Amino acid sequence: MLARIGVASLEELFADVPASLRTRAELKLPPALDERALLRFFGAHAAENANVQTASSFLGGGAYHHFIPAAVDALASRGEFMTAYTPYQAEISQGTLQMIFEFQTLVCQLTGLEVANASLYDGASAVAEAALMAARLSRRTRIGVSAGLHPHWRAVLATYGEGIGIELVTLPLDAAGRTQTGALPDECAALVVQSPNFFGCIEDLAGAAKTAHAKGALAIAATAEALSLALLRSPGELGCDIACGEAQSFGLPLSFGGPYAGFLAAREKHVRQLPGRLIGESVDANGERAFVMTLTTREQHIRREKATSNICTNQGLCALRVTLWLALVGRRGIRRLAEQNVALAAYARRAFAKAGLRLPYSAPVFNEQTVEVPGLQARLARCRAQGVLAGVPLGRFAPEHANHLLVCTTEMTTRAQIDALVRELVA
Repeated sequence: MLARIGVASLEELFADVPASLRTRAELKLPPALDERALLRFFGAHAAENANVQTASSFLGGGAYHHFIPAAVDALASRGEFMTAYTPYQAEISQGTLQMIFEFQTLVCQLTGLEVANASLYDGASAVAEAALMAARLSRRTRIGVSAGLHPHWRAVLATYGEGIGIELVTLPLDAAGRTQTGALPDECAALVVQSPNFFGCIEDLAGAAKTAHAKGALAIAATAEALSLALLRSPGELGCDIACGEAQSFGLPLSFGGPYAGFLAAREKHVRQLPGRLIGESVDANGERAFVMTLTTREQHIRREKATSNICTNQGLCALRVTLWLALVGRRGIRRLAEQNVALAAYARRAFAKAGLRLPYSAPVFNEQTVEVPGLQARLARCRAQGVLAGVPLGRFAPEHANHLLVCTTEMTTRAQIDALVRELVA
């Protein structure tokens, strides 16, 4: 190979790297292990990690610990879905195309809207794409954003909009923890409200949509905890024009924060501005049911500068797992799960209040809520020592939340674990 490329030695390949940055020391690696010893070695190190399987976890804030049936793993690996990466070649990608079609259908059912795309990278990119879609539709550049939107999602939205002159206007929360939508300024393209919001409070989406429409803006509902859509009235039913968010709760493991699957749904009249790709149902040359790519607006296509987005793919495997999870759990099953989450959150709320811990927001919650804990950092350290992941400390996002803890309770949480958490927080 060296002769083929005209290089005399391996050292010559690195001639452009300064000598001071090169090392000649031998790598201090232990002798090679056989397979059984190697598995024991990594298994022992993996066991040192704190994780939701070995600890009581109350983490949330955009990533939620829900039960995943074993059938999801089994079905997601079937050959029907092991086709080409891209669904352009419909004749060899029917499994993938049908899965995406079902994903879109399920998202429409959950959001109460008429069209949904084939998924986006994650919740953050879905919110950003929804805001840019609203800007194109309204021909305005100002976006009203609730202070209850996930801070990471807002940061991504700001990055998306910076280069094209999008201005973000923050709408504060009231004493109950809900967005003061009346503060929406004129000439906004959209009002973005997350519900339940980052602090766990369920927002008045109907009021937000009414306020937005009165000012000629679109109403965008963002959802981080998608399971809430199984119990709360849908964004479409409440008058929202676009619904977006994160579908991780449906069959996707926590995986240290990703990969996940974003979703984006809208009114049918806005479909031409929907970013990404859309799969539709048709018939083939023999009159048989077939699935095809109906719309795709990526920048490499003929639209070029008129393209709605640079989103040029979808989260195929993640969307598949979401689809399988929803199909397996079903309409009644997902509602029962949502009711369990609400019941556990209510139990935790009573336990916090009984222990004398203040709940700064009074708005209704779904499965996570903000709790004020004096001396929070010391309490968190004590919890970690007891194998309890107590929640997300909100001080990392804003100094005024220094003693605020975001606590999430899903169906994977027991009442005994909630009781133990409260004892550690007040001990």
